[in-house]
Amino acid sequence: MSRYTSNLHQIVYSTKYRTPCLHKEMRTKMFKAIWGLLQNKKCHLYRINGVEDHIHILLNVHPTIALSNLVKDIKLASTDLIKSENLITNFSGWQIGYGSFTYNIKEKNRLIEYIKNQEEHHKKVSFKEEYITLLKEHNIEFEEKYLFED
Repeated sequence: MSRYTSNLHQIVYSTKYRTPCLHKEMRTKMFKAIWGLLQNKKCHLYRINGVEDHIHILLNVHPTIALSNLVKDIKLASTDLIKSENLITNFSGWQIGYGSFTYNIKEKNRLIEYIKNQEEHHKKVSFKEEYITLLKEHNIEFEEKYLFED
């Protein structure tokens, strides 16, 4: 039997300690590498973008892929790229956790625009404010004192 699924996820994670080290010049190269990894795993990337201290990935996750393994693979592959090509001098890794938020496919275009405009968005809103808003919008319980530990 064929699989018909819609697994639209927005994945968000930051650099360790929210270090602002993801310089614009290197992000394009890193994003292309992440896109290639997602293609190999049969996931459909709709949009990827970020700023100096975090990234957003909007994708449809293939039904055979465990989300936690996918995020781990993305972090490992991007870390390998950063280190092997010496893209960032002060990169100490990614935060331990991540956020994943599911959406109805009808919200895809709105989310694409939101992710595309991250630089403009973060002139007004910090990563912490943005992340807490996402958690609240999705009714995810959290304790703020543990939210940004690494």
